[in-house]
Amino acid sequence: MSDDQATSEPDVLLAYIERLAGVLADSGVPRMPSRVFAALLVTDSGRLTSTELSDLLGISPAAVSGAVRYLTQVNLITRERAPRSRRDRYRVLDEVWQDAILSRGQVLARYETSLAEGVSLLGADTPAGRRLSESVRMFRFLRRELQGMTARWFAERDVERGGAGGGGASGGQDSGQGVGRDVGQGVDQGAENGSAGERSAQSR
Repeated sequence: MSDDQATSEPDVLLAYIERLAGVLADSGVPRMPSRVFAALLVTDSGRLTSTELSDLLGISPAAVSGAVRYLTQVNLITRERAPRSRRDRYRVLDEVWQDAILSRGQVLARYETSLAEGVSLLGADTPAGRRLSESVRMFRFLRRELQGMTARWFAERDVERGGAGGGGASGGQDSGQGVGRDVGQGVDQGAENGSAGERSAQSR
C-alpha cells in the first residue's frame, strides 16, 4: 500500500470499504463504482491511480475503468494527471456529498416544470391534473426548503471553520458557494416555469 493510501490496518480498512460500498449499493449506486468511491473516500489525499485502486480492492484494471467512468459521469469523482507522470489519478473532493445533494435542486426544478406542463395539458380540474398539481406543489416545497437548508449549511460551515478565512483541504468553500448559487438559479428558473404552467392550467 502506498504512502498516499489510508494508514489503517489493511484488513480493517477493506472491511470498512466493503460495508460503506454496501450502503451505497443499497441506495442505487452500482456495486463496483461503490467500492471505488468508498476507497477514494477513505484515502487521506482522496486521490488514487487506477493501479492503486486495482491493488487496494483486488479488482481488474477493466473493472476500475468501468467504475471510474461511471463515477466521473455522475460527478462524484474527477480525473487529473499525476505530477511528473503520464498516469491519470482519480480524486474525490472533500465536499462531494454537499455538491451531490445541492445539485438535486436543479433536478427538483425540472420535475416541477415537467409536471406543471402536464397540468396545463390535462387541466387542473381533472383527476389526473389534480394528481400532477399535488406533485408540483410538493416539489416546489422541497426545492424551497433546499434553498433554505443550503443557506443554513453554509452559515454553519463557516462558523465551524472559523469564518470566511477557513477552508477545507480542497479549497472547497468557494466551490461550495458556487454550487449553492447554481442551485438557487436552477431552482428559481424551475419555479418560474412551473408556476407559469400551473397558472395556465388554472385559467383554462
